[in-house]
This record gives sequence, structure tokens and C-alpha cells, in this order.
Amino acid sequence: MNNYCVIMAGGIGSRFWPFSRNNRPKQFLDFFGTGRSLIQMTVDRFRPLVPIENVLIVTNVMYRDMILEQVPDLKKEQVLCEPARRNTAPCIEYAVMHIKGQLCQQYGLDIRTADFANDSRLQANIVVAPSDHLIVQEQRFVETIRHGLEFVSSHDTLLTLGMKPTRPETGYGYIQKAQEAEGWEDLYKVKTFTEKPNLELAKVFVESSEFLWNSGIFLWNLRTIAGAIQTYLPELHTAFMTAPEKMGTAEEDNYIQEIFPICPNISIDYGVMEKASSVHVQQADFGWSDLGTWGSLYDLSAKDEKQNATERSGAARRAFGSAERNERYDSGGVGQRSADMPQTGRTTDTADSDGRGTYLRRQVQLIH
Repeated sequence: MNNYCVIMAGGIGSRFWPFSRNNRPKQFLDFFGTGRSLIQMTVDRFRPLVPIENVLIVTNVMYRDMILEQVPDLKKEQVLCEPARRNTAPCIEYAVMHIKGQLCQQYGLDIRTADFANDSRLQANIVVAPSDHLIVQEQRFVETIRHGLEFVSSHDTLLTLGMKPTRPETGYGYIQKAQEAEGWEDLYKVKTFTEKPNLELAKVFVESSEFLWNSGIFLWNLRTIAGAIQTYLPELHTAFMTAPEKMGTAEEDNYIQEIFPICPNISIDYGVMEKASSVHVQQADFGWSDLGTWGSLYDLSAKDEKQNATERSGAARRAFGSAERNERYDSGGVGQRSADMPQTGRTTDTADSDGRGTYLRRQVQLIH
């Protein structure tokens, strides 16, 4: 059976301003001085799992050239360009329909009548992941994804990865697990999805051992996710079915330009995962962070005796909770009051911890 990887890379990383900019958002930056950007690291960790020709990156059209530059072994048609930002459900439907069209083109089938439920040539598993997560234990990640792909290849269910929480985090959504899937270690039916909780509720979640962090990483087979979107997001499905025979052909880009702007702006979580009748969660623990804020990067960084953390990369130097500053670039500070930052002009980004792992940003225009 074919395995595919869909990497979502259309975000602008606004919470990492000023380092992450609209014309070069955080997924294209080397945050850790390794010589690899976040999106390059994401592609690399899927190489043992998925052939490179089955890797698809869904992004905004303005980032296509940047992706092809950073991942040169991708072909142009593997970069699916959204003409408008429409959240994760349309992003995933775009990739699903592209895979369907590609398979039908390969075998000379009509996409409208092809039997995706029973034709063995049209069976595929898909893992969907954001482009900007940090994974510390790469080998454990590969083993986890391989286990999940085996599960969805034989079960018509939607699977999401749930991270074992290490603290009462208020910045993540949570998944409550129910009974374990028979014969499958670390796989559970989902009881409920919850929004980002307040601190007291987060403490209850962690102490109960029933809740996992919602990672935003998904696994499913092609027929199951296609059927779920058709059932729970019919408006989205209908938009892509106006001329589906164009998917996987030279006409696809123009077709997407026409239909994508009319797609509903909705996440796969709200649109499908919270409504579907068969949803599982795979409990995972491989050193994960979604790198959503300067605070999350600070948590992962080495610190000095004053708990200041400084990260360096080839692109810029960022100081967290430190009085250091690079005159050529804007800085981001975590853990320090704006009054303590050096007044060298330009814009300084500061963030104070509120004691709960949440960080409040302030932009201060400093004057000589």
C-alpha cells in the first residue's frame, strides 16, 4: 500500500515576529543553528517512512520557490499552492484530491467512478503534519508513525497523535482517551476533544492521566478521510467535485485558483475530528514541541545562571531574557521587562512569563 506524507506549510508564524516575517516565515528558518530549517527537518524525519516522491507540501503560493530551493529533490508538482488561506480542512482536502487524481491518472481511471473502497491499486495511507514542529527523539518518532500507519492501513478510523503531557500546559488543546484498541499498544478510542484549558483545569487533566496534548499530527487511509470530509464537510467536498478530473493533471493549478477561495475557512479538528464516529488517538512521547511562541522556544533552549537563553543561527541572533542585541536584526526577549532592554532603536520584542507557560508579547518602539 502507498504511504504519503502531507506537510502543512502555509502559516506566516506571526507569533514569532520579528524574526518570522510574512515573506520568510518560521518554517523556513534555522532556529537552532543546525544548518537546517524547520521544514527541512520535517521532510528529513519522514524520509525513512515515505518515498520522497510521495511527500506533498501544501503552502501559500508565495512560498513555492522557497520550498523548492530548500528541498531540491521535490518536484514542482509536489508543492500544492493555496491561492488563499483557508485553514487545515481545505488544505487536507486539497491534498486528498490531489492523491486521488494522481492515482487515477496513473491507472487510467475516472476519478468520479473509481472504486477507492475496494480497488487495491487505489489504497493509500496518509500522515499529515505541520512543518514547524520540533521532534527531539527522531527514531522514536519514526517508530511511532510506523505503528500508526500500520493501524490505519487495517482500520477505517481517523487517528491523531496525542502527546503525553509533562506539565499543566494552557497553550495546547487536550484529547481525553477512552478504552484501548484491542491488540494495539498505545492506541485508544477518543472520548472527547477539549479546548485550551485554564491552569486549574490543565492541572486536573495532567493528574488524571486520561488526557493527552493535541499535537495536530494525523494519520488515516485515503478512503476514510475522503469519506469523512464528504460526510461532515459537504460544502468543502462539493467545491472540489465541480471538475475533479482536473486533479492530478496540468489543469490542477488553474482549477485550484477557481475553487479554493470559495472553500469554507474551517479546521479539520472542528470540521471533522470532533464530529466523526470513529476517531482514535495514539499516545506518543518523543520530545515534541509545536514551537508556537517565543516562550516555547525559550523552554527548549540552554540557559545561563540567570535563566537567560540565547539562540544563534545563520539567519539572525535572538536573545531571550538577555541584554544582548544584534544591531542588524530585531531581537526577541523572553523573561525580561521591556525597560531592561537596551535602547538602540528599531523594534524590540519582549515577553514576560505569567508563571503558567504562557507568554505575553509586547512590541516596544525604542528611540535613541
